Amino acid sequence: MNNVKNVFSIKDLENLSGIKAHTIRIWEKRYDILQPMRTDTNIRLYDLASLQKLLNITLLHDYGYKISKIATYPQDKIPSLVREIISSKTAKSHAISEFKMAMMNFDQELFFNTYNWLIAEKSFKEIFHQVFIPLMNELGLLWQSDTITPAHEHFISYLIKQKLLINTEKLQILKQTKLDKVFVLSLPMNEIHELGLMYLNYEILLHGYKTIYLGESMPIENLKDLKNYFDSIVFVSYLTVQPERDMLDGYLQKMSEELLDETTELWYIGRMVEFIKKEELPERITTFNSITELVDWI
Repeated sequence: MNNVKNVFSIKDLENLSGIKAHTIRIWEKRYDILQPMRTDTNIRLYDLASLQKLLNITLLHDYGYKISKIATYPQDKIPSLVREIISSKTAKSHAISEFKMAMMNFDQELFFNTYNWLIAEKSFKEIFHQVFIPLMNELGLLWQSDTITPAHEHFISYLIKQKLLINTEKLQILKQTKLDKVFVLSLPMNEIHELGLMYLNYEILLHGYKTIYLGESMPIENLKDLKNYFDSIVFVSYLTVQPERDMLDGYLQKMSEELLDETTELWYIGRMVEFIKKEELPERITTFNSITELVDWI
């Protein structure tokens, strides 16, 4: 945890807020909206309070407030205005900003307060699609640009998984309404990115089907065992980084040989799907480019 950031470069602020570094410099020079620290070599550095202020200013600016006007407000008026103008129109961007601040500060209380504010107005499905999916997409880019550390990503991912598990359990205790097939959800060997698969499990349960959730690093031969228990199975695999591109064709072929017949289907989703030669796939194999596309297919 010693490498966790609490001081940010102007490039970090650009990545987190979406405001170009050039624009931030102009706003500083013309309107004195931020007061960065300076290194001995005159490089700008910013603390968490500056990041929070910039995120709030960004929301106000997106809502139509002129930066020249925002700059005249007392320090406490900016967050007060943000709270006043939050509506269904701005909820998404505000919530994402608040979750980012919770992540940067390792602040569980802020995460729960923001989530509770959202769930009072939206369904969990709406929150996941409108807020959590865009947030996780942003986190991937922030991690790649070295703006956040793995500790940040793991912290926020774990809290999202908690909410997902709570809402999934509510569905698991309900009686199934669709009995024509069973969904078996798993990840390939060495694939540990589980959040997307967990959400698909929630969605399939929401549609009234029985699911068997097996999670990460599941050998194909173990999947085959499920055919001894259920007559009609849809095997769902989420391919984020595994199998690697040069191993993908072999993995798909083995899945087909071991699992595919007239009683089973194979569904694939995830980043690696773009490398699958779709025109060569057997009839009962389907690929999806997004969670929304797969959910619409259920």
